[in-house]
Amino acid sequence: MQKLSEFKQHPGVLTFLPVLYTVWSDFIINEKEFRLLSETVKNQSWLSDSEKSILLDLVNPNSNIEPDELKAWLSFINNVPLNASKNLISLGIELSQSVHPNFKIQGSEIATLESLEQQLGIPEGEFRFIFHPELRKPLSSSHQTYASFDISRMTEILEGTDAATIKKTLAVITDPSFKYINTGDLNIHREAVLNWAKQLAGHGFGSMAYPKAYGGGNDLAAYFTIMETLSYHDLSLVVKFGVQFGLWGMSVFLLGTEKHHKKYLKDIGTLELPGCFAMTETGHGSNVRGIETTATYNHSNKTFTIHTPHDAAQKEYIGNAALHGRMATVFAKIIIQGKDYGVGAFIVPLRDLSGKLMPGVSIKDCGRKLGLNGVDNGVIRFNKVVIPAEEMLDRFASVNAAGNFESPISSDNRRFFTMLGALVGGRIGIPRSGLAATRSALTIAIRYGDERKQFGPESGSEVPILNYRTHQQRLIPKLATSYALHFALRYLTSRYIHRKEDEMQEIEGLAAGLKALATWHTTDTLQTCRECCGGKGYLWENRIGTLKNDADIYTTFEGDNTVLLQLLAKSRLSEFKQEFSNMKLTGLLDYIAGQAAVSITEMNPLIIRNTSEEHLLSAEFHLEAFTYRERDLLTSAAKRLRRLITEGMDSFDAFNVCQQHLVEVGRAYVEKIILREFLNAIEKVQDLGCKSILTRLCQVYALSKMDEHKGWYLEQGYMEGVKTKAIRKLLSQQCWEIRKEAVPLVDAFNIPDSLLFAPIAVKNPEV
Repeated sequence: MQKLSEFKQHPGVLTFLPVLYTVWSDFIINEKEFRLLSETVKNQSWLSDSEKSILLDLVNPNSNIEPDELKAWLSFINNVPLNASKNLISLGIELSQSVHPNFKIQGSEIATLESLEQQLGIPEGEFRFIFHPELRKPLSSSHQTYASFDISRMTEILEGTDAATIKKTLAVITDPSFKYINTGDLNIHREAVLNWAKQLAGHGFGSMAYPKAYGGGNDLAAYFTIMETLSYHDLSLVVKFGVQFGLWGMSVFLLGTEKHHKKYLKDIGTLELPGCFAMTETGHGSNVRGIETTATYNHSNKTFTIHTPHDAAQKEYIGNAALHGRMATVFAKIIIQGKDYGVGAFIVPLRDLSGKLMPGVSIKDCGRKLGLNGVDNGVIRFNKVVIPAEEMLDRFASVNAAGNFESPISSDNRRFFTMLGALVGGRIGIPRSGLAATRSALTIAIRYGDERKQFGPESGSEVPILNYRTHQQRLIPKLATSYALHFALRYLTSRYIHRKEDEMQEIEGLAAGLKALATWHTTDTLQTCRECCGGKGYLWENRIGTLKNDADIYTTFEGDNTVLLQLLAKSRLSEFKQEFSNMKLTGLLDYIAGQAAVSITEMNPLIIRNTSEEHLLSAEFHLEAFTYRERDLLTSAAKRLRRLITEGMDSFDAFNVCQQHLVEVGRAYVEKIILREFLNAIEKVQDLGCKSILTRLCQVYALSKMDEHKGWYLEQGYMEGVKTKAIRKLLSQQCWEIRKEAVPLVDAFNIPDSLLFAPIAVKNPEV
C-alpha cells in the first residue's frame, strides 16, 4: 500500500483524501461506499491514469489501511485551515493547493464531486468536527449538573413538620446494628428482621400511634412517618413493623374497647406480644364480606368457637404467623343461634409462651417468596378453637348478657364498612412506604446516570447517559410524579388524621385510589431504574433488584389495585348520584350551563389547537384538562350503567361490562387530586428557587399525564393532533432542562449513603 509521502505527488489523490479518511475512519468500507467512490473516480476526466489507479486501490474494501497511516492522513489534513472550506471536497482542493499551488479544478467538476458527500450520507458541515473535534460543543456534553435552588431548603419543604421524626428514625436505622445482610437463609433473615423490630420497639416507635395511657405516643402522623422512613432500609422490616404495630396493634385499638386496650396494647407496642392480622382467606382475598371462617357463639359458657370449615377458608399469607406470632386478630362470620350477623373481629391465641401451637391451631409456613423473605408468612387453620366471649373486638358489634347480637350501627352494610374504614390507615402506610423505595431507586439511577458515560460525538469524548433524551424521558417524569405523589400522600394523611365522620367515604375512596396509583408508580419506576442502570442495576449490591422484588407485592397489599380503583369509581358514582338527587331545578340548570361553558371555552377551535408554550405550561390549562377528563369519564360511566340496567341487564353484569371504564374513572379522579395538591403545595412555598423548580416538576407531571392519555383527549375532541404533538415536544424539552437539576432534586430526599448502600450511587464508596 502506498504511503502519504507518495500521495503528495498527486494533487488528484489529495483532493479525495478527506473523503477517503472519513469513510475509512471506522476501518470498513461497505458495498455502497465502494460503488459510489469507484464510479465517481472512474468518471473524473481530470484525474490522471496513475491517480485513478491509486484511488481505486484505496477505495477497495480489501485494502489494508493501517491505523498509523490513517493517523498520518489526519495529521496532514489538520494542517489546512478550515476558514474557506465548506465541505470535504473544498477541503481536499485546499489540501492539494497547499502542496501544488498551481493546481486548479473546474467548477462543474467540483459540483459533481460535492454531490458525492451527500450520497455517502455525511451531514452537511460535519466535516469540520471530523478533523477538528475540539470545535464541537454539543449540548449533550455541555449539559452539566447544577442546582438553581437550595437543596437543604428543599429537604425542609419535603420533610415539613415530620423533620424531627425522620431525623430520629434515621439515627436508629443507620446504626451499625442495622447493617444490611445478604443471605439466602430464611431463618437468618427473619431473625435479623425480628431483632431490628425489637430495637425499634425499644425506642418507642412501635407504640407511637397508641394512647399515652397504654405506653404510646398518641401520634399517628409520626407512626406513618416512621414507617415511611424505615422504607429506606429493608422493606421486610417495614412489613414486619406494619403487621405488628399497625395491623395487629391498630386492629385491637380501633376495633376493640377499653378492656382490650388495657390487656394488650402495652405489650403489643413493646413487642412482648407479637401478633398477626388474619383477614385474607385462600378463597376470598379482596372480598372480605365473603370470608367463611366462623365464630359461633356459645351462650351456655359465654365463648366463641373459631373454625375453618374447609381449605378455601384458611387464613393465608398471614405475616408473623409462621414463626413469631402468639396471637391474632381473626376476622370471621358471627354466628348466633344459627344466624349469620356478618363479619366480626376476634383475638385468638396461636402459640403459648414457649412458642408451641395452641390446641386446634395449625400453621404452615408459606416459605420463600419473590421478596420480603424477612417476614414469616404462614397459612392458619382453626379446628374448633374456643375463646372467651370478651375476646371479641366489640367496638362495632357485641353479644349482650342475654346472648343477643348488638351494635351501635343498625345497618349491616354500614357497620361492615365502618369496621373496615377504621383500618384504612394501611392504605396510607403502604403507598408512603413504596414511595420511599421509589425515591431510593431514583437516587441510585439518577446519580449513576450523571456519572456513567457512554458513546458521544464522533471523535469526541463520551457523555453521561443522563444527557441522552431517551434516558431523561424515562426518569425525569417519574421523578416529577414522585414529587407530586409526596404532596398528595401528605394531604391524604392529614385528611385521615383529622377526619370527621361524614368525610370517611371520601377519605376511604381517596386512600384506595392513591394507594393504587402510588404503588403502580413504585413498581414501574423500580423496573425503569433497574434498566437504566444496566447490568449494575441487576447486582444485589446496588439494591434496586431487592427493592423491586420486595415492593412488587405492594400492588396487591391492602387490596388489589384494579379492584381498589373500581371501588373508588363506585364511590364517585354514588357521590355523583347524590349530587344530582339533591339538585333543585336551578342547580341542574347551573350544571348544564357549566358544561356548556366548558365546551365554549376549553373546546373551541382556537383552544384545542393552541400550541403556545405559555398556554401548554399554564397550571390553569393543566387543571382544566384533568378536571374535564375526570368529569367526562364519570358522567359517561353513569350514563352507560344506567342505559345497561334500563335495558334489563343485571346491575352486577352491568358493572362487569363497564369495569375498565370504572378503572379509568378512578384513575382520572386520583390524577386530578395529585395535580391539585401539588399546585396547592407549591403555592405555599416561600423560597423562590424551590418554588421555581417545583413548578417545572409539576408541569412535567401534568404534561406526561396528558401525553399518556393523548388518545383519549383526541377521541373526545378536547385536543387536536397539532396540540398533542406540541405537548410531547415540550415534555421532551422540559425533561432536558430539568436534567441539569436531577441530581440535586434526588439529593433533596436526604437519604443517607449507608441506607442507599449502592456503590454506584453513594458519594463516599467506603460508607
